[in-house]
Amino acid sequence: MRKLKLDELNRLSVEEFRQRKKFPVAIVLDNIRSGMNVGSFFRTGDAFAVQKIYLTGYTPVPPHKEIFKTAIGATETIDWEYHPEIKDLILELQSRDWYCIGIEQTDASVFLQDARIPTQPIALIFGNEVNGLSDSVLPELDEIWEVPQYGTKHSLNVSVCGGIVLWDVIRRMI
Repeated sequence: MRKLKLDELNRLSVEEFRQRKKFPVAIVLDNIRSGMNVGSFFRTGDAFAVQKIYLTGYTPVPPHKEIFKTAIGATETIDWEYHPEIKDLILELQSRDWYCIGIEQTDASVFLQDARIPTQPIALIFGNEVNGLSDSVLPELDEIWEVPQYGTKHSLNVSVCGGIVLWDVIRRMI
């Protein structure tokens, strides 16, 4: 066994990636404090070929030193937009037939492994690293999913959570 060399990975060029068919998934980041977490979402979004990333509230936007540090060029491959208000964005997405799913721990959450993948495009909405999604956003969402946890902390880094959720969604779409 040996590790593959970079030229053996058959990576797409930026232009090839931009032309590639994307999965009907968008990432929405609301009030994320850390540019490194945002950059991680760009990199993960690239890995799983999502359609777009939406940044809302006080989430940092490119160009930003911390985003670039963890995105490693993915800000050039992933389409993104900034919207000041999350609720306005959710309503806009729903008006275009996107199913908006919050990732949060609530009394109405569906565990990720039990969630059904809708046939329409989905927007996965992640909130602040400390406070999660705001209470005022929850009623606007079509559904809430939760990553089950079995340790003592009952929280994951938001970008780690994003990677888990995105992998599970994309693997079920393949």
